[in-house]
Amino acid sequence: MPHVGDELHHSGWNACSSCHGDPHKSRDFLILPSLVSSRIYIVDVATDPRAPRLHKVVEAEQLALKANAAFPHTSHCLGSGEILISCLGDPQGNGKGTFVLLDGETFEVKGNWEKGEKSPELGYDFWYQPRHNVLLSTEWGVPRALLQGFNPQDVQKGLYGRRINVWDWGERRLLQQLDLGSGSIPLEIRFLHQPSAAQGFVGCALSGDIWRFYKNPEGKWEAEKVIEVPNKKVQGWLLPEMPALITDILISLDDKFLYFSNWIHGDVRQYDISDPKNPKLVGQVFLGGSICKGGAVTVLEDRELQEQPEPCVIQGKRIPGGPQMLQLSLDGRRLYVTTSLFSAWDRQFYPEMGGLSAAAAGCEPRAGGAEPEPQIPAGFWEGARGTLPGPRGSVPGGGLHL
Repeated sequence: MPHVGDELHHSGWNACSSCHGDPHKSRDFLILPSLVSSRIYIVDVATDPRAPRLHKVVEAEQLALKANAAFPHTSHCLGSGEILISCLGDPQGNGKGTFVLLDGETFEVKGNWEKGEKSPELGYDFWYQPRHNVLLSTEWGVPRALLQGFNPQDVQKGLYGRRINVWDWGERRLLQQLDLGSGSIPLEIRFLHQPSAAQGFVGCALSGDIWRFYKNPEGKWEAEKVIEVPNKKVQGWLLPEMPALITDILISLDDKFLYFSNWIHGDVRQYDISDPKNPKLVGQVFLGGSICKGGAVTVLEDRELQEQPEPCVIQGKRIPGGPQMLQLSLDGRRLYVTTSLFSAWDRQFYPEMGGLSAAAAGCEPRAGGAEPEPQIPAGFWEGARGTLPGPRGSVPGGGLHL
């Protein structure tokens, strides 16, 4: 990209299964919203697939002027040919669960998708199901707080999300809000792929839960917790209990398996969802994370594992960070995994990622060239005590830092 600091986070296409049966539609353009700069890049991948080229840049000013929106995240194409993108907030960095529409041919900003005065306080991911006239959206946090890195005190202040927002697809109006509890932070949401299915799953990052959402016989939407990843009692970390931090989920195309990543614990899990109400763990692999043997963290109590996992080493190199974004091959035989979550959070939790310098990692160099000491965000301990109660521990040198 021609700019630095955009924070490309999610991606989408100009055409998808919503355009099935239309011979004039094809995946010619990659849509790349930038979570920090609020630009949206349109990349031509059809003219020369081996050499993608930049086709257009939708500048942040266009989102602000035409939709009072910023911090674009999830991009989905629509059957109409338009492109729908969720946003986390307004141009001032306040939280706002809003959406913008792009023209599918010119990629001009057409305005907001939603109608009416009522809208969620926060936004993040979304999925829509026209056969049930519904769009469901989730909530991460207030952008100006996210950009400063994670501070548990912000959870107490209500700056992080806790709801699934239910929209009337046809009228584009907010109908319901499903409260999943304080500190849950629901992120990625997925419907089953079966077009007639009226259910799916959402991953809650901080609480470590997977919830199943579904439409009840009366036509209202409900949610129930079906998977819980327990915190681990640890030593050598910043808190006495370590959350899993579920950051991504996906469902196989045949709707048989659910996959999700625990970015802090470090494992990717596979669940059999033949019975969506009762998922069964059938696969688990550790790809980095914070509890591997040989690290700074000692696990004192683990309700799931008998011992700490071995570090993941590929070509002689230990993987830094933890598993994050997931994508499954169409045949379901290969799972692709990234390790970066969000730069401000990467620098806090895994400062060793990408060979970050002391300055880039938010650290101040010590006198005499010693190892840098991480800067703890103001108010961190006060928030941490309220979120995950426990005494203040020491910051492990070379370990995981907040």
